[in-house]
Amino acid sequence: MRLRYEKTIAGCSPIEGKSVLDIGCGPGHYSVTLAKNGAKEVFGIDFAEEMIGLASQNAWSAGVQDRCHFARRDFLVDSIDDKYDYTIAMGFMDYMADPQMTLEKVLAVTKLKAFFSFPAKGGILAWQRKLRYKSRCPLYMYSLPQLHQLFSTLNLQNVGCERIARDYFVTVTV
Repeated sequence: MRLRYEKTIAGCSPIEGKSVLDIGCGPGHYSVTLAKNGAKEVFGIDFAEEMIGLASQNAWSAGVQDRCHFARRDFLVDSIDDKYDYTIAMGFMDYMADPQMTLEKVLAVTKLKAFFSFPAKGGILAWQRKLRYKSRCPLYMYSLPQLHQLFSTLNLQNVGCERIARDYFVTVTV
């Protein structure tokens, strides 16, 4: 998780004066860091009210509450009216039953780059995680050929995909 965080923060460069949408923002780690690094506007959304409260507190503690805004939203249901320079969807695709529709919506609100993590199929960690989530909610995992197929249907020119630990880290330049 640390590596995908570092790669995302580095990928959002230049950040000065840019806007960011953080989908499934959780406690706001990405949002707060990007605001501290110079983002003009960061909008974090999550469907968990507790996470929105925590993210807002973290932005306030970091002194970036004027540039970080958080709201309880369901990305697939609620409309996103603006477009953002960078869009982040870390730890989000794990729960998406229709990844193509989700990718299309993410890319529709992105001006420059979108960053995704996809949990990798196979291995003991994937098996343990599937077992842990079995009674909570569906969990979707991906192989590299599945990701290639998924992104090829979108006719994108610049997609980077790399395996990092238990995830695939994907960058799409729009």
